[in-house]
Amino acid sequence: MRVPEPESPRRPPDLRLVPAALAVWAVMLLGIAGGSAAAVLALVVSVLLVVGGAVGGALGAAGPGAQGAPGGARCRGAVWAGPVRAAAGCAAAAALVVTAHVLLVERHPLRELAERGAAAELRVVVTDDPRPIRSTAYGPGGVSMVLVPARLERAAAGDGSWAAGGRVLLIAPAAEWAVLLPGQSATAEGLLAPAGRRDLTVAVLRVRGPPGEVGAPPWWQDAAGGLRAGLREAAAVLPPASAGLLPGLAVGDTSGLTPEVEADFRAAGLTHLLAVSGANLAIVAGAVLALLRLLRADPRLAAVLSALAVLGFVVLARPSPSVVRAAAMAAVVLLALAMGRGRSALPALAVAVLVLLPADPALAVDPGFALSVLATAALVLLAPGWSDALQRRGLPRWAAEAVCVPAAAFLATAPLVAGLSEQVSPVAVLANLLAVPAVAPATVLGVLAAVLSPLGAPLAQACAWAAGPAVGWLVLVADRSAAVPGAVLGWPGGVAGALLLGVLVLALLMLGRSPRWRALLLAVTLGLALVLVPTRVVPPGWPPAGWSVVACDVGQGDALVLATGRPGWVVLVDAGPDAGPVDACLDRLGVQGISLVVLSHLHADHVGGLAGALRGRAVAGVAVGPVREPRWALREIADAAVGAGAPVVALVAGKRLEWPGLVLDVLGPRHPASSVDGEDGTAVNDGSLVLRARTPAGTVLLTGDVELAAQADLLDSGADLRAEVLKMPHHGSRYTSVEFLNAVSPRAVLVSVGAGNRYRHPDPGLIGGLERAGAAVRRTDRTGDVAVVGSPVGLVLVARGSPLPAPR
Repeated sequence: MRVPEPESPRRPPDLRLVPAALAVWAVMLLGIAGGSAAAVLALVVSVLLVVGGAVGGALGAAGPGAQGAPGGARCRGAVWAGPVRAAAGCAAAAALVVTAHVLLVERHPLRELAERGAAAELRVVVTDDPRPIRSTAYGPGGVSMVLVPARLERAAAGDGSWAAGGRVLLIAPAAEWAVLLPGQSATAEGLLAPAGRRDLTVAVLRVRGPPGEVGAPPWWQDAAGGLRAGLREAAAVLPPASAGLLPGLAVGDTSGLTPEVEADFRAAGLTHLLAVSGANLAIVAGAVLALLRLLRADPRLAAVLSALAVLGFVVLARPSPSVVRAAAMAAVVLLALAMGRGRSALPALAVAVLVLLPADPALAVDPGFALSVLATAALVLLAPGWSDALQRRGLPRWAAEAVCVPAAAFLATAPLVAGLSEQVSPVAVLANLLAVPAVAPATVLGVLAAVLSPLGAPLAQACAWAAGPAVGWLVLVADRSAAVPGAVLGWPGGVAGALLLGVLVLALLMLGRSPRWRALLLAVTLGLALVLVPTRVVPPGWPPAGWSVVACDVGQGDALVLATGRPGWVVLVDAGPDAGPVDACLDRLGVQGISLVVLSHLHADHVGGLAGALRGRAVAGVAVGPVREPRWALREIADAAVGAGAPVVALVAGKRLEWPGLVLDVLGPRHPASSVDGEDGTAVNDGSLVLRARTPAGTVLLTGDVELAAQADLLDSGADLRAEVLKMPHHGSRYTSVEFLNAVSPRAVLVSVGAGNRYRHPDPGLIGGLERAGAAVRRTDRTGDVAVVGSPVGLVLVARGSPLPAPR
């Protein structure tokens, strides 16, 4: 059999199906975002275009000049006419499909009930893995609720009941609902609420209680669950960080991921490695294909076995919509490789879009789908040309592909990521490049550990142990990348921000084709590096000389550092939610020892990072207040203190602590709750220690998370609350009284808050009122670490910049 010669990489890509795919996507977006009226308008316009194209084509074919037209003109007209007519026809079909879906959603019987907040009982089928909602007020993992995407089968509300379909979203207790698998049916009771997004979701149900009448999962879900459990057990031979990461890399199972690793991957721009994507499937199928080629297997047999490997991986990763979508994107690349025709990849990608969007119109507004399409397009359009160019300059093929594949995917997806997160992470490029060599071996060995686990634990553990160095490297890359100051830059959000960065990326790609412009771009890049590296990566003057207090940027949590007057030694008030950010902040300040760690209260966003604060530093003691709930937190604090050789001490109102350059007076709580069992967290917040610090820069009031009741107690006590600097209570929550703020009358306000937090902290009204009163307000989600410095001209606030990124 004669093997055909591969096509020349210089041939232009086949773009004939691209207009149709873009037209279908645009119509779907318009219909879902604009409602039925917009969908009907799109349908009418598309039909008119189809009719106009047909009429124009007929007239052109029958016109008197048609026969005499030059051959080149007829050819160009034919080339353009076909794709335009196809795009118009596909748009009309898409408009019809989306109109039907939107009308069904708008006229669904649950819609009106959801607007009223009615109680309902729904019979649903779970369609995707339950996704955790992390809340730092709850246990070590911070998970109390999960989001459960589901398909409605039956509903009962009030006196009525009916069988109806549609997409619903359940907000349910994690303890009972997180174990459900896609394909399982269950009954849920709760209160209906309107859908918060336009994505064809009919309603949201806030579930009360466990699922009822739970159906058995499909057999393949059971099989996948057993293999995934075997992988988790095998990974236990690795250190905790690596043990939680390996299942996430291999099959998208992030249930064992530690909060510190999760935060590091988010800050380093590596979170895409924790979700099943086309890359996972391409790695698995590519490994099978490479093995079969070494064995000189028949190409047709190799193609069949590679397809079976993809199918098996889809079952292992659980065939949720996101995994099926990833399989479709991976199939595009594999099909092009199997056919030996690079030009086939883009038409295949367009066909995948044309098939998937009508099958599930909600994908049109799914960011994950858009990222998959963009990344796949970059892999087939940009990466091969870049790789060839590097190989012509002497770089080995494997090294060229290792550089070009992540760079192309990053550039293609960067505009959308920037629009969604309102941030740009230059460090993510380097982090992804460093991660590339470890991803494939970790994925393949992790999948092997899962597949071999039924044959015996030793085989699976051997595979997991072999994956250890690769997984450990990824943990190290994420940790070091997340610790780089200036790793994240702010960017305009929404469509405008995405379009702006998209234009810049396109401009860079176009300019990079010219040797003159490449030289200019290189010069500009070097110039920016000379400016940004000293000022962003190694900021001069940090920490500022003479600092007294620093509010560390630890995300959605508190960590305040107070200088004691003894070089290298501080008092730390709270430690944030995760170990990494507070550890990095203390490193930046040059902290060698901690005279006292004061934990205002025991919620996870104040105590979760204690291990990081104690890591490698001498600690004289750990102090807690009179409220000792939740118990899990108290146990973890005691264990961490024992490990650091530090005693745990109690603080109560009236206590005074002194160091050479710092005096702390404990003002509250005045009336701590004796028990908080069954409370929603307010009693624990009101049990926060309230401290008044006297520093060389002025007085500072540290308020923990006190809410209205505790603030009223402090006002009634007659304690002197006046302070030049206020640490805003509860991250700027609206549960702060104006009377309390007036009693403090601060000149400066520190708000320790996380970017993109779901609580919508801080409250704009309170912050606006403080600013109108003349207070200088600094938020860690916008400025990063903030230092309070005393100077001859008075109190000065100095921001380090480079705040942590918002969760993704």
